[in-house]
Amino acid sequence: MAVLAITAGAPVLAPPVSGASKAAGPQEYSCPLFPASNPLNQDISHAPVDPRSAAYIASIGLTGHLHPDFGTNPSYGIPYAVVGSQQHEMPITFTAYNGESDPGPYPIPANARIEGPPAGEEGDRHVLVLQRGSCKLFELYAARRSRAGWEAGSGAVFNLRSNALRPEGWTSADAAGLPMFPGLVRYDEVAAGEIRHAIRFTAPKTTRSFIWPARHFSSRVDDANLPSMGLRLRLKADFDISGFSKETQVILRALKKYGMILADNGLPWFITGAGDPHWNADGMTAEMRRILGSNFEVVDTSSMMRGPNSGASVGKAQ
Repeated sequence: MAVLAITAGAPVLAPPVSGASKAAGPQEYSCPLFPASNPLNQDISHAPVDPRSAAYIASIGLTGHLHPDFGTNPSYGIPYAVVGSQQHEMPITFTAYNGESDPGPYPIPANARIEGPPAGEEGDRHVLVLQRGSCKLFELYAARRSRAGWEAGSGAVFNLRSNALRPEGWTSADAAGLPMFPGLVRYDEVAAGEIRHAIRFTAPKTTRSFIWPARHFSSRVDDANLPSMGLRLRLKADFDISGFSKETQVILRALKKYGMILADNGLPWFITGAGDPHWNADGMTAEMRRILGSNFEVVDTSSMMRGPNSGASVGKAQ
């Protein structure tokens, strides 16, 4: 088992991947991060602007700035474990969303890292595990070790070779009912020169609804000016990224092409990633302060949808 699977030495930034490998969609540890047709892997650079874009952006914060919710500190960001096909499975007890959780056991190591400070009681306490071979993703919310195995508020299992959505109205380890791991900013893909998927982000207030491909909401408020879970945003095409570092440019290009997807309530404009000692955390944080909410726009991806319960898209949003 490897946590964060950090490569020795400082990786060198490479040119963006092109050609056939691009069509295959993103991969990690010989597993697809969902098929290329998955909406999270679709180019939204030419999608039409949502008519309510200005209201949604204003509700999140026009003058708020982008913030990388990850860095070199292992307690900052969302860690993940990578395990083999023979990993021992442990029983899971669900305490908050038992009826919306995929039953255990899960192949989660006893020493899997939990999101947040080691001894902290605060936070969402996510645990993410990618299993090689089966190419399944196991994710927990509000996780704690128990005598028998694990205890969690909710849990979800995703087959990374499938576009299947969770049942309508079901949460996951995330408020939107979406997988978390495929939306993380990970250093290995930045070092390779290209992120080829939408990035997970949070907003402080949301409305009581969700839009495809999200499956769940986390609000008691009905307000048409607030964003729904699953809302897709992109960095405006005319935003000049030439003055940013190579690492930050990789992230910003992804925000223009694949955008970011609203997955949970939280601090405004926080994009989520995994901690890694190779990040230039201070420099990246300082650079992203230059990117304001007003530099984003909400897009309408409804033209990509085959159906409200289909997890496969028809292609680029036009």
